[in-house]
Amino acid sequence: MSGLIERLRRGWQRRQLTDPQWCFLLDEPPPNEWVSLDCETTGLDTRHDEIVAIGAVRIVGQRILTSERLELLVRPEKGVSAESIRVHRLRQQDVEAGVPAEEAMRRLLRFIGPRPLVGYYLEFDVAMINRALKATLGLTLPQEKIEVSRLYYDHQFRQLPPYRQHDQADIDLRFATIMRELGLPTRDAHDALNDAVMAALAFIKLRVLRGQAD
Repeated sequence: MSGLIERLRRGWQRRQLTDPQWCFLLDEPPPNEWVSLDCETTGLDTRHDEIVAIGAVRIVGQRILTSERLELLVRPEKGVSAESIRVHRLRQQDVEAGVPAEEAMRRLLRFIGPRPLVGYYLEFDVAMINRALKATLGLTLPQEKIEVSRLYYDHQFRQLPPYRQHDQADIDLRFATIMRELGLPTRDAHDALNDAVMAALAFIKLRVLRGQAD
């Protein structure tokens, strides 16, 4: 039944596309392949702030294909604030060398294809990308989204004694905590490609722990 529902969903989404060149986004994804994704932005307001960097890597089975990565600086229409520079260390002169948002979106879609998306607090990145996509190409990301912090929460929840397994279970979902508890190496945070690689590492480890790895 779920397969039928998915085919119907993809058929409906295909009919919504105004530009047929993007139909490949709704193809059947390659088995055991995902794309881990992260963005750096001028702020946390998904309605007004802009993307300044995108990092993405492909995952195949238990391997991260760092040779197949996407690393883009994106030129915002407005400047970057001192506060955002302190977070991601991208200065105005750095982002001015970036590509326009429309070109970045085209390159990102071609890199992702129909593969499911993986990320840490992916909802924010997807919201930022969807706004840029709507403004430039008139579409949004149709791929399945997989939240690493949700996978980690489920894993940690199963380790709790029964009396602590309730809706308010206190589980630390900070990225640094996830990486440490999973015994994974860390890279400098708030770098789009580094964050994408770390999310990919956590995703692979959590699949192994659940016995889903191939």
